[in-house]
Amino acid sequence: MELRNMFLWAALGLILMLMYQQWQVDYGPQPVATSSQSQSADTSASNNGAPSAPVQRPSTPGAPVAGSSDSPASLIQPAFASEKRIRVRTDVLDIELDTRGGDIRQALLPKYPVAVDKPDEPFRLMGEGGDSFIAQSGLVAGGAEMSAPNHHAVYTTSQNEYSLADGSDRLEVVMSWQSQDGLQVNKTYTFQRGSYLIDIRFDVVNNTGKGWQGYMYRQLQRSEVETEGGIGMLPTYTGGVYSGYDKGIGENVPYEKWDFDDMEEKDLNRHLTGGWTAMIQHYFLVAMIPGQEEKNRFYSLKTEGNRYAIGMIEDEQHRIASGTQDSFGYKMLIGPKDQDMMEAIAPNLQLTVDYGFTTIIAEPLFWVLKWIYSLVGNWGWAIVVMTILLKAAFYKLQAKSFHSMAKMRKLTPRIQQLKDRYGDDKQKLQQAMMEMWKTEKVNPMSGCLPVLIQMPIFLAFYWVLLESVELRQADWILWYADLSIRDPYYVLPILMGVSMFIQFKLNPAPADPIQAKVMMFMPVMLSVLFFFFPAGLVLYWTVNNILQIIQQYIITKRLGAI
Repeated sequence: MELRNMFLWAALGLILMLMYQQWQVDYGPQPVATSSQSQSADTSASNNGAPSAPVQRPSTPGAPVAGSSDSPASLIQPAFASEKRIRVRTDVLDIELDTRGGDIRQALLPKYPVAVDKPDEPFRLMGEGGDSFIAQSGLVAGGAEMSAPNHHAVYTTSQNEYSLADGSDRLEVVMSWQSQDGLQVNKTYTFQRGSYLIDIRFDVVNNTGKGWQGYMYRQLQRSEVETEGGIGMLPTYTGGVYSGYDKGIGENVPYEKWDFDDMEEKDLNRHLTGGWTAMIQHYFLVAMIPGQEEKNRFYSLKTEGNRYAIGMIEDEQHRIASGTQDSFGYKMLIGPKDQDMMEAIAPNLQLTVDYGFTTIIAEPLFWVLKWIYSLVGNWGWAIVVMTILLKAAFYKLQAKSFHSMAKMRKLTPRIQQLKDRYGDDKQKLQQAMMEMWKTEKVNPMSGCLPVLIQMPIFLAFYWVLLESVELRQADWILWYADLSIRDPYYVLPILMGVSMFIQFKLNPAPADPIQAKVMMFMPVMLSVLFFFFPAGLVLYWTVNNILQIIQQYIITKRLGAI
């Protein structure tokens, strides 16, 4: 009984804490923008691309010297200097390239509107402004007398706009650069119909009269942003991640986070084979993917003005003799964190859909949910069907629990007699009740068992709704146009509270009057708490409660406890 009391008080305390946290998010004072962010924006607008001083850290042996004019440490310096914008449109991407560096300065996703009620406003994944997020790549010359187009270089293009033509499945955008000594470089972006994966290729022609050597680097640069508040209480992760194989120690690195605090404290400096680097956020990512046999130094950098970069620079130089040419490149994914798509693109890329410690339950849960959706064609009904299947899977275990609870309910008059007999002597009352439960073979903790069974699934399903882009803006019926956000009219949370109250009435009354009041108050508290949770999660919990009420009522009635 003491254990049950502790469980109830802990649950109540957690509910109150979560409600307070959500109230602070929705109605509390908003943080004031930091002066460094404002200063960064002002500098970007006023210095016309003049380099800002980078944070200098020790150089890495075997790589270009940090701080030299051709190292990544210096390449991150410009405050987004711009030349001419080139617009590229496919059926799934709306991209802006800048002729300075051939950078990707903006990426819109037409297939993913910002909200259900704004179907014509595409989600902006990359761009400049308060939350600047761009992709940069270039070449670093391997010798002091050699030239190479880094992202300071200005390219030329034959057009200002490119669009994927009707009937065509492929679109190429060629950006050209040439040095005074005869080095010619074409940076070519290749887009495919229906694909968020872009091929970026450097074609280098050496007409300099001498050998050329150099490295290719790729980096994602982003200003510091607040970690996004997730649906409900838990925040989603925004920041850098990477993957690869460390041959030096024979260790596979399937998925590692490298957030803005990590970049603030130290530079990432790791030599890995294959893999990828990415900046991820809620539902979406931008990833740079080298050849899976390619060796790179994975690095991160920070500059003044709260701008950060994570990227890769090749470990081995490309050597091109005079009068010859070579081509090399990488792939870039700009789009949703679609698990099937990412798994087909690169090893471990699907791990960017991060279910946290619930992964072992959440992954099969999502697989089953997606399979059901393929049959019923509606995510809301898929949730209902999956809830029924889960209830069927745990039927016998919960039936045993309800059977024990029904027997306890029958013992309620005898418990009242014991309370009258022993009065305020709680120790003797507890001993007498324990002896009675032992004789009658009932478990007073059985009422907590259904909740304990549901909690891991509840948490895993929370993360499935939170992380799976497939459930973003998923509709059901009536006004439920997006099950990944809260119920606009709070109907489901209220129904859930009502179902919990009915469950309370079906359970045996607690002997402790304080405990009884807590149990009576719990449905109200949980209903208010669930106002802030995604409607899909509340739908699962409500349907589960209704099925549980039916099961418990039948068992309790069969034993004559009602």
